[in-house]
Amino acid sequence: MVTIFTVLLMLSSLLMIVLVLMHKGRGGGLSDMFGGGVSSGLGGSSVAERNLDRITVGTGVIWFACIIALGLLLKSGS
Repeated sequence: MVTIFTVLLMLSSLLMIVLVLMHKGRGGGLSDMFGGGVSSGLGGSSVAERNLDRITVGTGVIWFACIIALGLLLKSGS
């Protein structure tokens, strides 16, 4: 059981990294430092951005649940 949660944690961690990097920079952060400060005139959130936000939050919940489950399993000695 620990192995399953460990693999799921690694996969969700990698997916979380990719999803966070896909997000558009909001300004004032590291994205501006490396040329990401050029804003387009489209403004507002598109459907794709909102879906990306939802997927990122869902992946974060899975990641958090894996951390809790692994902590409980390793504490109980299973």
